Amino acid sequence: MEQKILLLGNPALYQVSTAVTEKDFSTLPKIVEDLHDTLMAFRKKYGAGRAIAAPQIGVPKRVLYMYIDQPVVFINPNLDFPDTEQMEVLDDCMSFPNLLVKVQRHKRCIIHYTNMDGQPCSMELEGDLAELLQHEYDHLDGILAVMRSIDSHSFYLKETLQQS
Repeated sequence: MEQKILLLGNPALYQVSTAVTEKDFSTLPKIVEDLHDTLMAFRKKYGAGRAIAAPQIGVPKRVLYMYIDQPVVFINPNLDFPDTEQMEVLDDCMSFPNLLVKVQRHKRCIIHYTNMDGQPCSMELEGDLAELLQHEYDHLDGILAVMRSIDSHSFYLKETLQQS
């Protein structure tokens, strides 16, 4: 069921999420369904959205949901960075849908996670997908893109960029 996305300023967005435990696995299908439905509704409304973190719908658990070509659920993810190469990107977020923030992200990352079957997995990501997963992972630690801005002049309203 589609859930309300918590918006910038909501104190729940700044909390560190707790790990999913074995006893939590029975609640995961409902959480994943809510993440899916919320992501699809956001896509329909804004024409954007590739992933969402459970804290964005008020669930303080370490769960990420990505849907590009197919759904991927990341349970208790951890990130590794194979090198120090960075990239500058304009980051957007469902929790502030009309704002873009210029941030630095690692160009490459490896995400280690548990899947819905309880199996350990990992995925190597580069470029926009590496940025996406770093952004979503930050949500699990109560970090928003606005907190990672390059400087105080790194904020843009989407509508003003589209006019330029």
